[in-house]
Amino acid sequence: MRYYFDFTTWLKLMRLVAQEPNPRQRRGLYRLLLIHIPARALVTAICFLLDGILFPGLWFTRVKAPVFIIGHARSGTTLAHRLMCADQRFSAFMYYELLLPSLIQKKLVRLGAWLDRTVFGHRLERRLQAWEKRKFGPTQHIHKMGLTMHEEDDLILFNSCASGFWMTKLPYMGELDFFHVDQRPPASRRRMMRFYKECVRRQLYLNGRGLIHLSKNPTWSGRVETLLEVFPDARFVVLYRNPHETIPSLLKLLHVGWKMQGNLAAERIQKSTRVMTDLSYETYLYPREALARHPGTPCATIDYRRLTTDPRSTIEAAYAELGLAMTPEYRAFLAAEAARARKHETEHRYSLAEFGLDDQEIRRRLAPLFEQFQWDKDEPGSRAISTKEDIHA
Repeated sequence: MRYYFDFTTWLKLMRLVAQEPNPRQRRGLYRLLLIHIPARALVTAICFLLDGILFPGLWFTRVKAPVFIIGHARSGTTLAHRLMCADQRFSAFMYYELLLPSLIQKKLVRLGAWLDRTVFGHRLERRLQAWEKRKFGPTQHIHKMGLTMHEEDDLILFNSCASGFWMTKLPYMGELDFFHVDQRPPASRRRMMRFYKECVRRQLYLNGRGLIHLSKNPTWSGRVETLLEVFPDARFVVLYRNPHETIPSLLKLLHVGWKMQGNLAAERIQKSTRVMTDLSYETYLYPREALARHPGTPCATIDYRRLTTDPRSTIEAAYAELGLAMTPEYRAFLAAEAARARKHETEHRYSLAEFGLDDQEIRRRLAPLFEQFQWDKDEPGSRAISTKEDIHA
C-alpha cells in the first residue's frame, strides 16, 4: 500500500501561507510545509512499503466491525472514547502513533522507550514530559492531550495534509474543507480512507489481530457514507449535547488556538467563526441523515447528560445497540467510573453573545433535536450558559 499525500490541499495550504501578514508566522509555516511535512511523508512512505516485507503477518490482518464515535466536538466524544478504551477488546491509536503510522516507526519508538527505561533512567521520558507541557499546556484545561493518550484518528492524516487539524494552523474556514468528505469525488475520498484503513490494520497487527478498532473523530461526522464504503460492517456511536454548550465551547477552543498563532485580523476570525457555526449545524444533523439511509448499520445514540451522570447504564445501553457483550471486568470498571464521575466535574461558563451566536437561530436550525432531547428543560434564564462538564468532553 502506497502512502497517501493530498497534493491538492498541500498546494492550497502553500497559497494560504503566502497571505499570512505576520512574517515570523509565515516563515514557520513555510518551513513546516516545505521541509518538515515532505520529510516526514517521505520517511513514512518508505517505512510503509517496508512494513509488508518485514512483517508478512500484516497481510493476514483484517479490520472487522470497527466502531466510530462521532458527534459535535465537546459533546462527550472523548469521554465516551476513554470509557470504551478501558474495554480490553478494543484497539485505539495513541497520539504519537498517529504521527508515526507505520509498523517500523512504532516498533522503533517502543524499542527506544525500553532502552530509556532500562539503560538511561527515564531521561528521555522526562524531556518528553517537559515538551508536552510546553506543547499542550495552553489548552489542557479545555482538552487534555499527551503523547501516550488516545486521540482522534484524523491526526493520522496531518502529515498527508488531509487532516482537519490544519485548521488550527491556518484558520481559513471556508477555503479549507476537511468535513464534507462524502461530497468529494468517489476516487479521491476512497483513496484517502483506504490509506487510513491500512494504518488501522498496522495498529491491529501491533495491538492484537483479534481486537476491534475504536475511533473517535467529531470532524468525521461528515464522512459517514465514505466510512461505510470502506468499512461496510462499521458500527457508530453518536453523541448529542445541548448546542448552547458545545458550539461556544468549540469556538472557545478554536479562539485559544488562533491566538497562539499570533495577531489574526478580526475580520478573518469573525468569518471563520461564522463558517464554523454553520458547520456545527451540519455536524449535528448530517450523521442522522446519513445513517437513516443505512438502517442495517448498528448505531448507538448517547445523550451527554446520561453519560456524565450514569456512565455505566449509558455504555451498557450503547453496547446492546452495537451488539457487543460486556465482560464482568468491564462492568466493574464502569461501576468504579460512575462513582468517580460524580466527584470530578469542572464548571465552565459560555456566553452565546461572546461569539455572535443567536439563540433563536440555534433553536430553529436544530429544532428536531431540541424536541427529541428536550434541551429547553436544561436552559437557565440567562443566555450565559453554566455547565458542569468533564474535562475530556
